Amino acid sequence: MTIPQDPVLCIDLHCHSTASDGALTPTELVKRAAEREVTHLALTDHDTISGLAEAVSAATVNDIVLISGVELSCLWRSHTIHVVGLDFDPDDAEFREALERQKRNRWDRAAMIAERLSKLAITDLLERATKEAGGDVPGRPHFARVMVEAGIVKNAAQAFKRYLGAGKAGDVKAYWPELQEVVQWVSAAGGLAVLAHPRKYKLTATKLRELTADFRRAGGQAIEVSTSGQSSGDLGFLAELCRREKLLASQGSDFHFPGAPWCEVGRIMKMPDGLEPVWHHFRQVPGVDAPV
Repeated sequence: MTIPQDPVLCIDLHCHSTASDGALTPTELVKRAAEREVTHLALTDHDTISGLAEAVSAATVNDIVLISGVELSCLWRSHTIHVVGLDFDPDDAEFREALERQKRNRWDRAAMIAERLSKLAITDLLERATKEAGGDVPGRPHFARVMVEAGIVKNAAQAFKRYLGAGKAGDVKAYWPELQEVVQWVSAAGGLAVLAHPRKYKLTATKLRELTADFRRAGGQAIEVSTSGQSSGDLGFLAELCRREKLLASQGSDFHFPGAPWCEVGRIMKMPDGLEPVWHHFRQVPGVDAPV
């Protein structure tokens, strides 16, 4: 399935639902995307495709082409890095087993967060955070919501500033596989591995060039050139990295919740000319077969 190059298309290849740390269900997310005239969407929840089947059904109803997607956590030189997998076979048995391992890692992390925050004396913190996550693995945003409900903090931003942000008690680093292993998972399932939101890792320009080169050597095929919260300078720098490493170019809003205009589904800066879009290399995937 190759998406044609057409100026009227709106393609968003990075967003989240309640299956991970998003605020909308897969159905609500797809509906919102349709209302904002998104034509092609990838649901890329963190380390899970549990929302994919629901999103497929919603995409059919809302006349959106859904691309299989996931955002995988991994390590590069001790830094936590995210790789978006696109257009893979969601029924691939080995890929599903890899996702189960990632899920177990996330549960261990959630339990550790709850243990470290036990001094807050919030009854059943892990259980309440799990409920906030719709019964799935809770992340730090879910713990933040419980803190707000319990009156510990006024809002989620305060929860991160005091308890969950970098260097705080709830900032628990999970055990993640190495970058090369995660890229291989995606490739083996027939998908395309994309280096997600490179400017959000707060790496120096030199380190980011090294990361991009290592990603390409590991078999990575694309880089997110256009994503939320970027300046025009970021856009140009990432386009240069894309060309330098001869990678495909991807884009996505990284949408998590309504109310943040800088991170709205379908709202993406136009990529610079002269880049080869990742969607020109999509193939038809079993289970995600809506026609273009």
